Amino acid sequence: MSISPGSSGPSASNGPSAGSTASSAATASVTDRLVQANSDYAAAFTDPGMDARPVLQVAVVACMDARLDLHKALGLALGDCHTIRNAGGVVTDDTIRSLAISQRALGTRSVVLIHHTGCGMQTITEDFRTELEAEVGQRPTWSVEAFTDADQDVRQSMARVRTSPFLPHTDDVRGFVFDVHSGRLREITN
Repeated sequence: MSISPGSSGPSASNGPSAGSTASSAATASVTDRLVQANSDYAAAFTDPGMDARPVLQVAVVACMDARLDLHKALGLALGDCHTIRNAGGVVTDDTIRSLAISQRALGTRSVVLIHHTGCGMQTITEDFRTELEAEVGQRPTWSVEAFTDADQDVRQSMARVRTSPFLPHTDDVRGFVFDVHSGRLREITN
């Protein structure tokens, strides 16, 4: 006998009832769902035999926004690129760290920067750090990197990549703004 979550008593069946399955699914955390999806994925997984070097020798820096499916939007396959994502897709010290490793240890030569329309980083300010400090009693050491003009922030990010002393390959650095409504990239130039 088993007791199903949400039931009022024992169930005489040997397996889960339709009600308990639905109830279990409703109470599963998002992480539980992801772990189950991974189990399903791993059951059919075949090692593609690739190494860590991106086939196209490109690193893509983009916003973490859930609306951006970068591989589909750029026609990329598994193993084609390194993808570096953060809030806003801005080039921070940590982005430079990742790009330096990508270029110096793993052979990338090109950098593509992608911001997007309707970015949440356009709705907050550096006051976010002050609010966090008031709430938790410690000021974050990092900058929020909020911006109001996506085009200008792409230009700033391109300049940070092109002038970094840690990056040996800065000739092919291009920046774009992705339109979340049309799916199109618009290139930003100097």
